[in-house]
Amino acid sequence: MGKGNVVLDVDVAVDLLANRRPGGPAAKACVDNVLEEEGQVWLVAAALPLLVDRLTTALETAAQCEGTALSREAASSRAREALRDFLGKAGVLSSHGFDAKAALENEEPLVALILRAADALEGNVLILSRDPGLIASDNRAVAPGDFLDRKNPEDDTRGPIPFVDLARQQQRILTKVEKGIATVLRHGRYIMGPEIKELEKKLANYVGVEHAVCCASGTDALLLALMAYGVGPGDAVFTSPFTFIATAEVVSLLGAAPVFVDIDPRTFNMDPDCLERAIAACKAADPRIYPLPASAADSPGLEPTGVMPVDLFGLPADYDRLNAIAAEQGLFVIEDAAQSLGAEYRGRRACSLGNIGCTSFFPAKPLGCYGDGGAVFTQDADLAERIISMRVHGKGRDKYDNARVGLNARMDTLQAALLLAKLEIFPEEIEARNRVAGRYTEMLSPCDSLRTPSVPQGRKSAWAQYSLLADRREAIRAALQEKGVPTAVYYPKPLHLQTAYAGLGYKEGDFPESESASRRILSLPMHPYVTDGQIEMIAREITGVLKG
Repeated sequence: MGKGNVVLDVDVAVDLLANRRPGGPAAKACVDNVLEEEGQVWLVAAALPLLVDRLTTALETAAQCEGTALSREAASSRAREALRDFLGKAGVLSSHGFDAKAALENEEPLVALILRAADALEGNVLILSRDPGLIASDNRAVAPGDFLDRKNPEDDTRGPIPFVDLARQQQRILTKVEKGIATVLRHGRYIMGPEIKELEKKLANYVGVEHAVCCASGTDALLLALMAYGVGPGDAVFTSPFTFIATAEVVSLLGAAPVFVDIDPRTFNMDPDCLERAIAACKAADPRIYPLPASAADSPGLEPTGVMPVDLFGLPADYDRLNAIAAEQGLFVIEDAAQSLGAEYRGRRACSLGNIGCTSFFPAKPLGCYGDGGAVFTQDADLAERIISMRVHGKGRDKYDNARVGLNARMDTLQAALLLAKLEIFPEEIEARNRVAGRYTEMLSPCDSLRTPSVPQGRKSAWAQYSLLADRREAIRAALQEKGVPTAVYYPKPLHLQTAYAGLGYKEGDFPESESASRRILSLPMHPYVTDGQIEMIAREITGVLKG
């Protein structure tokens, strides 16, 4: 950028001066880059008191995390010393002449002051910020990581590429995350604190349902949903063999039988035609119609109870057909949306597509916390009431009035605080995931020996994973690994062939599409912050393997 000007907002300056991760190293690299090119770094005079206060808090927090004691006074002294040292190489933009009244009337007065400071500078001006609103509204504002990408467009393809980049995401929301955590620490309601209800309300509004119930994990969400329907021994629940074991595991934990249904090879989701045949086979106790678990052939066999489709890799299943089949047979539908929060099906959002929707907030999910978490969604008030009760040991009027048998499946308040911060940028991240997926498909679809993901008309994926089918999977993985590009295989063995389900009596060949997918499936790095340069490099490596 030559001899340009870079204005630091308060959060970026705190990252830098406190060496706060993950933003500190990126902020330092930006400042070093500007100074090396004889540019000028600026702080805004009106923001200095706030900067000192936040820097003091950041130093206190860092000391606590390291297990050392640092008083507020000592932290303040260190903050002022760090700022004095930094001002040896940075300038201060005076607030003299600013329209203070206009700034105070702005929804974000500090942002108004920073913008006015930038306006006062001549030449090439950038604002380093982690505020997504500022970045979206002013083309001079840029996140430190994106600034470095602009400066060194080739650098994003050197060194390891993260499969899921939580650090870049955290850099954007670190101040809100820390504020949320600090609020929980102050009120001390670590279990079922006020953030839980706030999150539930916002999640319900986002999905478009009346009720959202937060819980301890995505697995607990599925288990609570089945328990709400009273699923137990003798019941058959139809689900996919091409998914993580948690989907079938919860059925088994309740003594019911998972009855597997093969996938549509284009979407990796449950095939409605196969579901119809599986239900008919189960009702007739006849595995000649469709493969069944061994217990289904026993007299009197299993009673079809529900369907649990999986929105694999973030793509909703064909709910118009699945719901119609289930309704005709008197079965409930529980949507396993562990990977698909943020996706859409014919104008409706994932988690609202069955009688109950369940999602996971595992860190790698499209909306993830920093531990385990999950949520259950429904329009049915009676189901919601049962799930709320069972989430806390079947609680009735109070914790010692147990109306039913339940679980300890509460979400920690700290996780809710984290999710509230992440939810603010979630819609933007879903759009970014779709951009990344579109670029992958554009680069890879010309390869005849690959099959890129298919998104049917009327659906929108959350792109929890970008998964393609490749005949030379292991050669591709090896080549990408040499370039520092991680890959994953979801899933190398379908559930019906897992040791845990050997007792069901299924055999190889029962679900050919799931078995074929497991031999060829390959997932590439997928998150909102994958760059075009990284995608192009990954595509070149894959193409090179296939041509070699």
